[in-house]
Amino acid sequence: MISDKIKRLREQKGLTQTELAKILGITRSSVNAWEMGISVPSTQYIVELATIFKVSSDFLLGLESSTSVNVSGLAESDIEFIHTTINHLRMKNKL
Repeated sequence: MISDKIKRLREQKGLTQTELAKILGITRSSVNAWEMGISVPSTQYIVELATIFKVSSDFLLGLESSTSVNVSGLAESDIEFIHTTINHLRMKNKL
């Protein structure tokens, strides 16, 4: 559900509901309502949330189960390390 994703992404970014609300220019109670599943963000806020959390709007809406990782600015060896780690975790989770 979008409510769970917003809360999880907000917490992963280390933001409070109040801080996220301030970034978006809305009230804390609006963010709380989204996270409680009482209401859903408008299209405008879906796009803004996707930008803030660096995920796609499709991911927020549950239309895709994957997310992307921006590796720009990393050395090739760092990118290879990330790929290796991801593959290791996939194998671990298959067991």
